[in-house]
Amino acid sequence: MNRHLVTLEDVTQADVEALFDLAASLKAKQRQGIAHPLLQGKTLAMVFEKPSLRTRVTFEAGMTQLGGHAIYLAPADIRLGQRETVQDAARNLEQWVDGIVARTFSHQMVERLALYSQIPVINGLSDSHHPVQILCDLFTLWEKRGSLAGRRVTFLGDGNNVCHSWLQGAAALGLSFTLACPPAYEPDPTILGRAQERAKASGARLEVTHDPRAAVREADVLYTDVWTSMGQEEDHAQRLRDFQGFQLDRALVEQARPDVLVMHCLPAHRGEEITDEVMDGPRSIIFDQAENRLHMQKALLVRLLGPGVRVVS
Repeated sequence: MNRHLVTLEDVTQADVEALFDLAASLKAKQRQGIAHPLLQGKTLAMVFEKPSLRTRVTFEAGMTQLGGHAIYLAPADIRLGQRETVQDAARNLEQWVDGIVARTFSHQMVERLALYSQIPVINGLSDSHHPVQILCDLFTLWEKRGSLAGRRVTFLGDGNNVCHSWLQGAAALGLSFTLACPPAYEPDPTILGRAQERAKASGARLEVTHDPRAAVREADVLYTDVWTSMGQEEDHAQRLRDFQGFQLDRALVEQARPDVLVMHCLPAHRGEEITDEVMDGPRSIIFDQAENRLHMQKALLVRLLGPGVRVVS
């Protein structure tokens, strides 16, 4: 596995499968109350430009459970690229801590941290990618369904950062992934093109359509995300109009396979991209995803911050 996790192009299928096994082992230990201080004495710096519930709590709790420590750096604490250069910030942090999680607006900010840092950098979210979220989602799906190859995932919504990481994850593992979005909300064509090239080796099928009803037929997973992300608030009213017909409601769920699973990366805008009935319904595994943020990110931290650590199940 690469030293950094900037996008899911940084992992292979073998990397992901090893993370699944490790996350499952750590989850079992946590539930059984078995101590697993695999990162004792390690410190993680958390450089956040955006607010967070799941990413912050799961990385901080995860480091504590692994015997290490996390330091949260709010936007006013560090001001990357303003108070001092990204290069200088990276070279300072590597003197004191063992890894960095960055949650930023600009994806280039994460790339530059990784370029200048001699310690692992994990992309905790940028405007272009959200790799940790999709690793956790893939782990959740693996728990529920076993083998992932050929599984049909339909994403209803914007071709955003979560969608970009889904494209890369599906291409790595051989899933069938369809984005159903309104016109003008397609994913970045460069990211899509690179994922399609990678899909040739894995057998993945990647598609974009503007027909939500056709997209959900025979789907194993229905996935959605907010229609208006952080930084897009001024476009909220327009987006509500554009995404009419793409809400994940009972009518769409009934068009998919009878055993379809419903997923959402959260936070959810209930009544917009998903209804209460679906989010709280029997097909939803949304809060299983949220729990698995903890376990998969712990596995990632062990792999990147603790080279040579061996976990015995």
